[in-house]
Amino acid sequence: MLRPIETESRERLSLNGIWRFTADAAGRGHADRWWTAPLPASRPMPVPASYNDIYPDAALRDHVGDAWYQTTLRAPAAWSGNRIVLRFDAATHRATVWLDDTEIVTHDGGYLPFEADITGLVRPGATHRLTVCVNNELHWHTIPPGQVVTRRDGRRVQQVFHDFFNYAGLHRSVWLCSTPRAHIADLAVTTDFADGTGTLGYAVTLSGLDSCRVTLTDESGREVAHADTAAGRLTVPGAIPWQPGAAYLYRLRVTAGTDVYEIPVGLRGVRVDGTRLLINGAPFHFRGFGKHEDSAIRGKAHDDALMVHDYALLAWIGANSFRTAHYPYAEEMLDFADRNGIVVISETEAVGLNTSLGLSRDMVVPKELYGADAVSARTQAAHLRAIRELIARDRNHPSVVMWSLANEPDLRPAGARAYFEPLIAEARALDPSRPLTVVNVQFCGPEDDCIADLLDVLCLNRYYGWYWNGGDLAEAEANLEDELKRWAAKYAKPILITEYGADTMPGNHGAVPSMWTEEYQVEVLAMCHRVFDRIPSVIGEHVWNFADFATSQGVMRVAGNRKGVFTRDRQPKAAAHALRARWTAAASN
Repeated sequence: MLRPIETESRERLSLNGIWRFTADAAGRGHADRWWTAPLPASRPMPVPASYNDIYPDAALRDHVGDAWYQTTLRAPAAWSGNRIVLRFDAATHRATVWLDDTEIVTHDGGYLPFEADITGLVRPGATHRLTVCVNNELHWHTIPPGQVVTRRDGRRVQQVFHDFFNYAGLHRSVWLCSTPRAHIADLAVTTDFADGTGTLGYAVTLSGLDSCRVTLTDESGREVAHADTAAGRLTVPGAIPWQPGAAYLYRLRVTAGTDVYEIPVGLRGVRVDGTRLLINGAPFHFRGFGKHEDSAIRGKAHDDALMVHDYALLAWIGANSFRTAHYPYAEEMLDFADRNGIVVISETEAVGLNTSLGLSRDMVVPKELYGADAVSARTQAAHLRAIRELIARDRNHPSVVMWSLANEPDLRPAGARAYFEPLIAEARALDPSRPLTVVNVQFCGPEDDCIADLLDVLCLNRYYGWYWNGGDLAEAEANLEDELKRWAAKYAKPILITEYGADTMPGNHGAVPSMWTEEYQVEVLAMCHRVFDRIPSVIGEHVWNFADFATSQGVMRVAGNRKGVFTRDRQPKAAAHALRARWTAAASN
C-alpha cells in the first residue's frame, strides 16, 4: 500500500475539513443503518482531530463506543477511467466505512493507514455520501489492551492500562486518490553505506504490469544509478550518506507503464556492534525524548504547525532523536525527521501488556496475564498485525533506525517468552536491516526479563528518584548504578535509557529541591546523567517526557502527566535549560 502522492500519473484530493458527527452512546447506529441517510442529531466536527475535547461536554470527552462521521465527496470528472482509492491515514481504534449504502472497508488498529479501491462505486463528477463509524473500545484482545466496565447507573467506562488519555476519532488526513488502472502497487527499500559506497536494495510490486524502470538521482537531479528490473540492488560509489544531523536524500523514481511513483531515500546503514549502535560505521549516542501526539483541543490530531514548532524545540535543546512512544506517529513526523537528520525509534501501539502498574482503577486482574482471559492468542494476532503494518509503512524512512515492538510489558510471568518470541522472529524476518527492542519496565530487572537475549538493544525505563526512592536522590543514584551494572554484566549489549524523569508543576519552586518543584526535576535528571556517564554500555538517554500531556483522571495526575521538560503549550521548564546545556555541549564535542 503506497502513500498517496502527486506525480505525472497520480493525483490526490484532501477530504479534511468540517464533517458531521454523532456520538452513538446507545449503540443504535448499526441497527438503524445510519450510513444510509444523514446522521441523526449531528453536529460539526473537524477532521483531523480527536473528538473528545472539541466541545465542553463531559459525556463526549469520556464517550465509550461508536462515533459516526459523515461528509460528501466528489471525484473530479477528469479521473474518469482511472483507479480511485479512498485512504485514511488513521482512525482510532477501529473503523468501518461506507460509500453511499455500500460497506467498503474495515480496519483494526488506531495509528496506521488503510484504504479501499472504490473505482467501481464512484461516478467521477458525481457527489457521494461517505460515512465512517469509529470505535474507541479497548479489550484484552486489542492492541493496546484495556477493558470496558459498566457502572451501577449503566454508564460504560473505558479502563486503560496505559498512562495517556484514550483520545479517539479521525486523527489524521483522509484522501481521495487517483492512479492508472495498471499501476505500481508497492515499493520497499533497504539501504547501507560503507567505505564511501551506498547501496540500495529495492522491490517493486506491480498490478497489471510486468516491467518497470527504477532511477536514482541525487539532490541536484543527476542520475547516479538505474535498473530495469522490479527487484534488485543499486550501487552508488562516492555516495553522500544520510547522517544524524546531516540529512542527504536521494530520489528513487519508478516508472511502469503510464504510472510514476517517487520516494526520497537516504543511504545509510545501522548495526549493533557489541555494546555500540553504529550508524554508517560510527557510534551513535541518543539524546532526546519519549514524546506523545498530544495537544490542547486537538488531542492526538496531527498538526503541521505544532510539528514544526516541536522540531524547532528539539533543535534548540540539542536533541538528536526521539521514540514514537507509544504508537506510530503521523508519517509527516517521519518525513520531517528524514529531511532534518533526526533519528527515530518507531514503536507499535503495544503498550499496557501489564497488570502490575496500577494505572487503571477498578481493574479486574486476570489470574494469568498471558492466557485465554487476558493477553491471549487473539491479542498476539492483533500485535502481529500491528508489527506488519508498522514495518510496511515506515521501512523506507532513513530516520527510523530501530523497531520497538512493545512498551513496558510484564516479562516475568509464565507465557511471556512464548508470546513475544514469534513476534520478534517475524519482525526480524520482515526487516533484518534494523535492530529490535522491547522497552523494559522497571520491576523487570536483568534477573527477571525473559526475552532480553532475543533483542539487539536493551531499552530501559527507570524512575529512580520518583516512583522508586522518591525524594532520596543519594539512594536513587546508588540503586540506579547498581542495576545498570547488573544489566551490563549479564548482557554485552547496548543499553538505552528510554524513560527517566520526574513530574513537575511549572512555577513550583523551592530553595531546597523537593518533589514536584522545578529544581527537583533538574536534580533528578542530573543524578541520572552522572550514572549514565559512568556506564560505558549506555548509548543514550531519552527523557520522559518532551512535553506535559493528557491522561485519564486520577489522584496521581494533576491535569495530566507533568513529566514534560516543556509544558503542554511548549514553554520550557528549568529542566529544559539544564538539558540544553548538557546536550549542546555534547553535540559540539
